[in-house]
Amino acid sequence: MKIILFGGKLGQLGWELRRTLAPLGEVMAVDRDDLDLRDASALEAFLREQAPQLIVNASAYTAVDRAETEQDLAFAINEQAPRVMAESARALSAGLIHYSTDYVFDGTLGRPYVEGDTPNPLSVYGRSKLAGEQAIQAAGCAHLIFRTAWVYSTRGDSFITKTLQWARQKTELRVVDDQVSNPTWARMLAEATSMLLSQGVGDVPAYVGEKSGLYHLAGWGFASRYEWAQHILANDPKRTEQLVQTLRPAHTDEFPAPAERPLFSALDCSHFERTFGLCLPPWQEALQRCMEA
Repeated sequence: MKIILFGGKLGQLGWELRRTLAPLGEVMAVDRDDLDLRDASALEAFLREQAPQLIVNASAYTAVDRAETEQDLAFAINEQAPRVMAESARALSAGLIHYSTDYVFDGTLGRPYVEGDTPNPLSVYGRSKLAGEQAIQAAGCAHLIFRTAWVYSTRGDSFITKTLQWARQKTELRVVDDQVSNPTWARMLAEATSMLLSQGVGDVPAYVGEKSGLYHLAGWGFASRYEWAQHILANDPKRTEQLVQTLRPAHTDEFPAPAERPLFSALDCSHFERTFGLCLPPWQEALQRCMEA
């Protein structure tokens, strides 16, 4: 099986998927240096020429604050490109895997969100990701859309790497305790994706078509960013390098930003668990394993 993996060289999730998808077939990893996803015609021509059986889109415009002033770019990457991928998947009778975000919700519901809850994104980033979901659904291809949340790894730029950096630079850290969601280790997300696809070995596109739909897939349980930071510092394998002595809770409104964030955007992943018989481990366990890796 030929697999095209967008975002497979530079992104946290894509880097992990490149490894976990390898047993399923030939993986061609594509990043922005290889193909400009803003160019719809070039993207369509590339997919037509390569004719993959599976398209996995781990690429995204994720600069949440910058998106407020780069709306066209955010929608080009997060809506237009997934639409072209979905239309190409339909034309090729291929399957499409796409990742979305908890930021499609406004965070006011007061309980973890299920797939049937009405989205109401607060930011350009959230609106562009929701538009991408809708474009894929409208294209009518075999697809699996996975909404996830607070993806991290020890590679690249993530909350975990930033927290560890801050802890080595400051004696006091203030972290918001009113933003709550599911910390999700990129490796676990990639492994769950590959494990569910392995259930359809023999005809993965048909399996994706059979299970087509929108699913929430994130770390089990939820936490505030403050609680998450506590666990990051406690599990730091190089704690002796920390300068931080005090970690204090703060409120989101104390840190004004261009884009508004949802406060309680935790995802309920029960539908995914029932459908595929898989479940990501508790976020605390995954974090510990990540920092020991």
